[in-house]
Amino acid sequence: MPTVSVVVPFLNEEETLRAFCGFIEQKAEAAPYDVEVIFVDDGSTDDSIRIIESYGFNHCSHVRVISFSKNFGSHAAIRAGISKSTGNYCTFIGADLEEPEDMLDVMYEKITEGHDAVYIEKKSVAIGAVTRLTSNIYSALMRKYAVSNYRKGGVNNIMFSRKIADYLNGNIETNSSVPLQILDAGFDSVLVGMDYRTRVGGRSKWTLSKKIKLFIDSFVGFSYMPIRAVSIVGALFAAVGIIYGIYVIIARLLHPGMQQGYATMIVLLLFGFGITNISLGVIAEYLWRTFDAARNRPAFIISQEINIK
Repeated sequence: MPTVSVVVPFLNEEETLRAFCGFIEQKAEAAPYDVEVIFVDDGSTDDSIRIIESYGFNHCSHVRVISFSKNFGSHAAIRAGISKSTGNYCTFIGADLEEPEDMLDVMYEKITEGHDAVYIEKKSVAIGAVTRLTSNIYSALMRKYAVSNYRKGGVNNIMFSRKIADYLNGNIETNSSVPLQILDAGFDSVLVGMDYRTRVGGRSKWTLSKKIKLFIDSFVGFSYMPIRAVSIVGALFAAVGIIYGIYVIIARLLHPGMQQGYATMIVLLLFGFGITNISLGVIAEYLWRTFDAARNRPAFIISQEINIK
């Protein structure tokens, strides 16, 4: 019987883990495949691990808990889980039960048709208007400037073959996105749209700072657009500066007594220095990632592994 490895990254999810364990057990009991569960603790400080250890898993074929030495982020946790997976197919889902209840079965049915990957697009999810707007803007920018096959509803869940798992294990990237890396590789895939749910309890760890980091990582890691934009803006400002300089010279020659435009000069200097600093920041992002890759530090550090079953 084929095995599906389910990677579950979590951070302080003691309010939802017991319900999740019950869900994955029910899924394993009825599924036409074996279920291997790999929980990855991304630096939790609550009783999350104790809850997993105390749960009686009867139907999952293999259950393991991996603990990080500190918080490395959800994508690092997913990579760690994939590196320890042994199944024919692999996927990752959250411990908050936001994913559709039948998602695993739908993905398994599609991937056994011969595809390398099955992408799940969010058809609907209970989020605020501002969050939806920013998500749509992010998706549109990703499709245009980074990964052309990125979907409007986002691609948060993927089931993929052993071939893709081996590809990810051989190309572990820091400050990167696992879904984007798979999408960008161009493997044979199929898309399925599904409705998502609201989390069953606890608070989302998907903070504003993490969203901003993902936005920066996505474009710096998968697109040359930011650095190209710096060049374009620099060229435009150089052209405007030349034109304005010619205008000032001509005006000075035609009107020798014209009052000097100190206010205009200050505004231009402030605006110009602002653009310059933004440009330096974009260049620094690329330089930092180059340095980060050159020193070759691990994307995650595993401090403990617990075999539950």
